[in-house]
Amino acid sequence: MNDHTAVAPSIGRNIAAILAGLSYDDLRDDVVRTTKLFTLDTLGVIAGAAKAPGMAELVSALTAWESSGKATLLLNSSTVNPVTAALANGAAAHSLDFDDQHDPARVHVFCVVLPAVLAAIEAQDEPTTGRQFITAVTLGVELFCRLGLACYNSLGKGWHPTTALGSIAAAAAAAKVFGLDAERTLHAMGLAFVQLSGTTQFIADGALAKRIGPGFASRSGLLAAHLAANGITGPWRFLEGEAGLFQLYERGEVRSEILTNGLGTDWRMRDLSMKPYPCCRCVHTTIQLALDVRAQGINGDDITSGTIELSEVNTKIVGANFDRGHPNPVVHAQFNAAYAFAAALTDGKVEIATFAPNRIRAADVAFATLVQTVAAADIESTAIAPARVRLHLRDGRIIAEERRAMKGSPDEPMSEAEVFAKFRSCVQWGFDADDSRIAALQQALMQLDGLGDAREIVHLFLRCRPGALAA
Repeated sequence: MNDHTAVAPSIGRNIAAILAGLSYDDLRDDVVRTTKLFTLDTLGVIAGAAKAPGMAELVSALTAWESSGKATLLLNSSTVNPVTAALANGAAAHSLDFDDQHDPARVHVFCVVLPAVLAAIEAQDEPTTGRQFITAVTLGVELFCRLGLACYNSLGKGWHPTTALGSIAAAAAAAKVFGLDAERTLHAMGLAFVQLSGTTQFIADGALAKRIGPGFASRSGLLAAHLAANGITGPWRFLEGEAGLFQLYERGEVRSEILTNGLGTDWRMRDLSMKPYPCCRCVHTTIQLALDVRAQGINGDDITSGTIELSEVNTKIVGANFDRGHPNPVVHAQFNAAYAFAAALTDGKVEIATFAPNRIRAADVAFATLVQTVAAADIESTAIAPARVRLHLRDGRIIAEERRAMKGSPDEPMSEAEVFAKFRSCVQWGFDADDSRIAALQQALMQLDGLGDAREIVHLFLRCRPGALAA
């Protein structure tokens, strides 16, 4: 490192200085509560992923090359290199598309940040306290939310911002676990940027790679922090440089002030949404519209044609025509507004089982092929929540419904009782776990700031797995 890079200003250096200076005592009580609840939610979703398509194959592929390590693969309890654990656990957290989202920023955050922090604390020889764990997760999540807000049209350009931007946030979180100073935190984020990747093509093609993207980001961020801790330097102008994030990837469409204004005092993570349905957030309002229509006594047999109207970006993501014979039906259905509408209208609910291949291809939801999804000219192009549906019925009636908010958002939040019910349902779905073991994990997570060693939550999680020995 030369003297110039050591003192020259950059946005990244400013962020690093703020993050390195923050501690648990700087976190608001409601922010700590949010981190606890979303950590619980994410671990529940990881457990639910035990039976998700592609997860067994991913774990098998990764463990074929590794037989031991410092960190845990949560789905099978084996130990591997920490970066491998971050990859696998990040993929599991996203595999059901049931994980959180910051709706305005259009990023899934805990599926990237939490696995990186879990792997980082297991990589350490000394225990990480619950308060240190909360601080690292919170700061990584906060930076991630701000990156998504700053790069407001990343998704519209074809980037998958969860994968692309997540590596930087994961690096910042892992740097906090490792106790890096501001300069090395800067290099951790720069090294994460060097590894940046992420594309929405896996959505368009219905590929299982969609769920692995956050794992790649978590792995890259953790590796970046580890390299920075050992003296490897990264580009210090990784944001505003000529070949940095803002110009090279975002084409100048950036609100850079969001990254630092109020960082550490004004918490954007408080605007996170928790998902009530295991599918792309872009279709959640559509699901609620279907439930509204169902309440009127209308079913799939009544419909001759229909139109779902979404924003332009949402339509690009979930607006494809429904294909009952799609070769990758699960991902296709999770990202298809017409199918989500049909399933919700038919069943009166949307759950993990909704996205099983036999359910997707069933005759009673085939009327989804009669429903097309279009971009509405009067809905702001990057808006995520607004949606409307217009249905033509066999009796000649035309039904029109509209919603502007989504369940699980700060405007219409899930209650804590609903959050805990989702957690229990996911762990039972994936692990067939005993209620007492689920309760023990839930209690530890909600009292996380009192733990002397945050690795205890890994042990309690593994006790929920099938065949786990009684403590």
